[in-house]
Amino acid sequence: MRLIITSTLSFMLFMFSAVAQNPAGKSLKKQLQNNLIAAVDQYKLLQKSVPQDRMPRNFDMKTGTLATSDTKWWCSGFFPGTLWYIYEFTKDAEIRKAAEARLAILEKEKHFTGNHDLGFMMFCSFGTAYRITGNESYKKSVDTAAMSLATRYRPSIKSIQSWDSSSNFRCPVIVDNMMNLELLCWVSEHGGDPRFREIAINHANSTIKHHFRPDNAAYHVLDYTLADGGKLLGNRTWQGAHDTSAWSRGNAWALYGFSMMYRMTKDVQYLEQAKKIAAFLLTHKNMPNDLIPYWDFDAPGIPNAPRDASAASIMASAFIELSGFVKGKEKATYLRAAEKMLSVLSSPEYFAAPGTNGGFLIKHSVGALPFNAEVDFAITYADYYYVEAAMRYLAL
Repeated sequence: MRLIITSTLSFMLFMFSAVAQNPAGKSLKKQLQNNLIAAVDQYKLLQKSVPQDRMPRNFDMKTGTLATSDTKWWCSGFFPGTLWYIYEFTKDAEIRKAAEARLAILEKEKHFTGNHDLGFMMFCSFGTAYRITGNESYKKSVDTAAMSLATRYRPSIKSIQSWDSSSNFRCPVIVDNMMNLELLCWVSEHGGDPRFREIAINHANSTIKHHFRPDNAAYHVLDYTLADGGKLLGNRTWQGAHDTSAWSRGNAWALYGFSMMYRMTKDVQYLEQAKKIAAFLLTHKNMPNDLIPYWDFDAPGIPNAPRDASAASIMASAFIELSGFVKGKEKATYLRAAEKMLSVLSSPEYFAAPGTNGGFLIKHSVGALPFNAEVDFAITYADYYYVEAAMRYLAL
């Protein structure tokens, strides 16, 4: 196995030798700074377009239609989280006021137990706000959200159940769930119940054991039965091309999630898993040269399949973090991949011109293509992870 990993890494380094020359350099930093400044007016436009008791969800670039959601929608934390990031960079008072107002309508969801998405909803928003402001009321909301998320832990499968049982799934656990573990680990580290960290570790370990193909790509959905000690019923998908495909955003979640779990625990198995996922992504024959992935690595119609800028935004942020945990050529490879993604996402092809795109920043994302939902749309989480990646890169 070690030989396989070494060979894959060597091939990955060869493929990205040109990227490793770092043609972006200072120009990318300047572009990111300019885009974060431009985000102020864009998000003020978006803020004014969305009712005060709703959250923005997406923008249909073809019809010019803005869709909103209630605060129980899994994406509800991304808009306030992005506002806080923009405020952190620009110190714009109007942006901060908007962020505070959106947190006020989201706060009640700290008690939500209807699915696994409390990390997206509450940590991206209230967690980011607490880090920036130190406001203890924000921390209390994060603490309560961790308690709510922990209610979905199922000891028989050592995993957090993502969605309730339905005609489609008995006990589904989706790879996206890796993103919600930071909430649990963080609260344990900051005076909360140590059991939350244990739940996160158990879930991450179960994910490593069951959630990956032999080539280290993640399945989207695992379906379990909770009876008789818990049993894996099969590998499924909900938003991917087929049950055994490599759905791009799901693999971005996996890369980000295991990089984050290494940061939170320093358990080397999580670092190794992140590196395996990175190798899959960066050496895959269907990864485009500009590193903006197709919506699924096994999508029909490649190279004419839609790209998913949201997956690239998540990957870019994850690669920046991962680069901080390794040295030498590995570090350079991950950082140059992130630079390439950010450079392309920052170009006019993907970053919206002022006053366009409904106020969203990033164009050309894909939500759930099998349902013809949000295909070639602007979507809130693409913005959030682009801005986070920009902030992480500038912090280097």
